[in-house]
Amino acid sequence: MTLCTPDRTTNRPRIQRPHSPPEGPRRFRVAGADLSASVAVFLIALPLSLGIALATGAPLQAGLVAAAVGGLVAGRFGGSPLQVSGPAAGLTVVTAELIQRYGWRTTCAITVLAGLTQIALSALRVARSALAVSPAIVHGMLAGIGVTIALAQLHIVLGGTPQSSAVDNVLGLPAELASAQPTALAISALTVAGLLCWPRLPGRAGRLARKVPAALVAVAGATAVAAVAGLSVPRVHLPSWSSHALPGLPEGPVLGIAAGVLTITLVTSVQSLLSAVAVDKLVAARADRGRGVPRSDLDRELAGQGAANVLSGALGGLPVAGVAVRSVANVSAGAVSRTSTMLHGLWIVLAALLLVPVLDLIPLPALAALVMVVGIQMVSITHIRTVTRHREVVVYAVTVTGVVLVGILEGVALGIAVAIAVALNRLTRTRITREERDGRHLLHVRGQLTFLAVPRLSRALHQLPQGSDVVVELDGSFMDHAAYETLSDWTTGHLAHGGTVETTGPSGARIAEPTPGAASAAHACCRPWTPWHNHQCGERPTTTTATDETAGTTDPVGTRPSAGLHLASGIGKFQRNTAPLVRDELARLAREGQRPSQLFLTCADSRLVTSMITSSGPGDLFTVRNVGNLVPLPGEESGDDSVAAAIEYAVDVLRVASITVCGHSGCGAMQALLNGGPDDPPTPLRRWLRHGLPSLERMASRRHAWARISGRLPADAVEQLCLTNVVQQLEHLREYEPVARRLAEGTLTLHGVYFHVGEAQAYLLSGTDEVHGYDDVFTQVMPTGHREAARAS
Repeated sequence: MTLCTPDRTTNRPRIQRPHSPPEGPRRFRVAGADLSASVAVFLIALPLSLGIALATGAPLQAGLVAAAVGGLVAGRFGGSPLQVSGPAAGLTVVTAELIQRYGWRTTCAITVLAGLTQIALSALRVARSALAVSPAIVHGMLAGIGVTIALAQLHIVLGGTPQSSAVDNVLGLPAELASAQPTALAISALTVAGLLCWPRLPGRAGRLARKVPAALVAVAGATAVAAVAGLSVPRVHLPSWSSHALPGLPEGPVLGIAAGVLTITLVTSVQSLLSAVAVDKLVAARADRGRGVPRSDLDRELAGQGAANVLSGALGGLPVAGVAVRSVANVSAGAVSRTSTMLHGLWIVLAALLLVPVLDLIPLPALAALVMVVGIQMVSITHIRTVTRHREVVVYAVTVTGVVLVGILEGVALGIAVAIAVALNRLTRTRITREERDGRHLLHVRGQLTFLAVPRLSRALHQLPQGSDVVVELDGSFMDHAAYETLSDWTTGHLAHGGTVETTGPSGARIAEPTPGAASAAHACCRPWTPWHNHQCGERPTTTTATDETAGTTDPVGTRPSAGLHLASGIGKFQRNTAPLVRDELARLAREGQRPSQLFLTCADSRLVTSMITSSGPGDLFTVRNVGNLVPLPGEESGDDSVAAAIEYAVDVLRVASITVCGHSGCGAMQALLNGGPDDPPTPLRRWLRHGLPSLERMASRRHAWARISGRLPADAVEQLCLTNVVQQLEHLREYEPVARRLAEGTLTLHGVYFHVGEAQAYLLSGTDEVHGYDDVFTQVMPTGHREAARAS
């Protein structure tokens, strides 16, 4: 595979092999920030790994193996550089159930099979699909796991032994409380106090002390107290590595083992991918804006997690997943590369080999208390408020209950079923009401108009008196073809009987302009859905002829009006209908001068009507249009400074508050870029399109994730290049000195928009950042009223 990179001397792409060996020797360098971050993560990971292994009933070395493999393998081969992987609390319940049912050696084999499944899924590039799961289900799954963990570890905190299920743990809790062991309870209470109080130490000394992780302080403090006081409590026991259990051939029913593989794959994949997305947001929110840290490649991350699970299971370790607690610590400590994650794995290996006598001093109740607090924290109040605000608390509650009472896989399946039922209920719940006000009949339609609501809509429409004045208010974000035809046919019949119809949106804005009486017949062709391409309402089409000079014949063009007539007619209509409405506003702008709010840079394509897309009027936009919506890099204009001049004038003189780069589907310039070659003649078009070569290189580069559009991959290479070009031109904008200065001041923002012509749908580049970086994901823009209605429903 070869990539094209620009040659600065000839402005031609030159061929570069991405895997060719670098020139000269390379030395491995470790940044100071990575070294310090790795130590911080290690101090958190060590006690957590032992605690999670204890909670699952696995050999304690298994937690250390998983932590080391997660750091070294997932850290090296994963797609999220700053995410830290290892044994996760979210896998505790699953692993404990597998160990109890099939034994430890078979559980290791299941972990290996789950890792292979993850690698296969990454090859199919389905990582983004995992993000389609409702957040209410994911949060409910984690909360249910947290409740189950907390109930189990509470028994160890009280000095007892946990039962096999959450229900049994609840039923056995009264007896455990009655026979609680004071020594174990005291050590656990001391650990919990350290976990809760250490992050809240006040003053400057507290800020310095908080650099040491609370988990390490709590466990180390409890260990020191138990050792000094000579308390008799069960402690960590790490047997010799020579007796460490390795996986064996799976033994058990095939369906049961397959279900275990599916559960491990599901939980580890979803948790790791969601954690990777969260890490990207944390990196972008840092003071350095994550400069130099690439965004997560989710398919590569899934493959890295799969490789880590294969090796961890083969070495007798727990399942591996991305862990939010360690990843947050890594980002907060200022890590800048995957080196910090790998070093943390190395420190785990050294500790497992050299610090066994120290680790054997740790009381088991201290580790149980640590994991119990982690489990309680998995029931996030913030998540509950979020799902409540979006009216998905039923999905959340069903998922939590299912995970606690039945199991993870079953609980998630119940959550998905309820989520589908809620979505169908919202889709079919349409409320249609009628009222009469001031002699006019108002028909209110609330909700989505689908074929299921057509009978009620038709009944309500035909109950309106013929010849009456009717206002139809549509308050929803979707209308299917059946509902559209019903409303359209009724409107036509009502107008024919002398009535009037006005269709409005949820805010009362008029959608259709009815024309009563005889005028309606003259303008019956005018509807909101009428294509306006070459459309002259109320005018007789003019037949023109086209001459074939080679044959000496003329052919009728048909009903297409001549260009001159079309233009003159359009200007006449503006003077007659539109000019009286905008004359005052234009007069004010003529007196005061232009004060646009943004610079809008888009393509010269005739199908892009900027005022229509942005609902803007005179004086709102300072618009620049060119072939391919390109922004040449400073110094590469080669005599054409028009774009640079417009940027300087808009930013420094007009003081616009934002700059928007708008691309579109089916862009001919992007098609020409894809089809072009180094031997093409240097026409003016080709000379201009050379400014788009960086977009072509960005699309081919492995350093950048492919752009996504509303949760899906682009339809083809042209659409991919159109999306990538928007992101690349925003990067070019940052190179202009006025833009960079205003961005640093915080007085200017950059935005990317993609307009799909065939769908008449705008997509906004999400994750835009005023200083650095984009998510390269374009999300659908819903109408404000529809968005509020969708949120309310």
